[in-house]
Amino acid sequence: MPYVSVSALSHPGLLRERNEDSLVVGPWTLCATVTENPQTLLFPPGTPLVVAVADGLGGHPGGDVASSLVARRLASVGAVLTDEEAVRDALDACNRAVFEASGGDEATVLAAMGTTVAGIVVQPDSLLVFNVGDSRVFRVSPEGLHQVSVDDSPPVEPGQRTTSLVTQCLGGSLTHRAVRPHVATASLSPGDRYLICTDGVTDPLTTEVIEDVMSERDDCRAAFELWKAAIAAGGPDNITLAVVRMTED
Repeated sequence: MPYVSVSALSHPGLLRERNEDSLVVGPWTLCATVTENPQTLLFPPGTPLVVAVADGLGGHPGGDVASSLVARRLASVGAVLTDEEAVRDALDACNRAVFEASGGDEATVLAAMGTTVAGIVVQPDSLLVFNVGDSRVFRVSPEGLHQVSVDDSPPVEPGQRTTSLVTQCLGGSLTHRAVRPHVATASLSPGDRYLICTDGVTDPLTTEVIEDVMSERDDCRAAFELWKAAIAAGGPDNITLAVVRMTED
């Protein structure tokens, strides 16, 4: 019988005082926590399965609150995310919820808290890819590693490979701002693999390093090796990732 395998972990890295990332896998969440060994969960096909990461904005208060709120809301509605419109509606609702939890138009200690989000919804015969911000989704195939999310980031400066700036996120401002989530439908075949991660993975590690790990390692081991590589590269940010695989019959 085919099933969906998800291997995931979340870790603060070496330089951050706390973990402001959150993770959702179906009804299961990891919010502002620490794991050094990937957890692997197996799910039968059928009901839509959401797998996503949320990265609370650094430099803003309440990043962990914002990412946790989004992860838990996605976990609660994941089973009804049946098409692109449903995903957009869910992300719009998350954006509104983060703004309201920050105090809305009132000045509070959580004012302007925000988070990125990126993930997939696995369906019986297709897959929905979504993101707001710079957390990423990659498809891993025999042809290599291919980014299928769309970065909400300004162009990098000459000589730079990454930027910490984002052009849109959930929440993140003192007034309510609508978001334009990136949502797309992709085909789904047994053996397909996806990597979903925050910039704590993609900033310190080049695409070539990520591709090498994903091509040489399977699932749980790949998740561990990516975490280890990010730590070896200095662990400058929170590290959260999930490796998703659709198994054969």
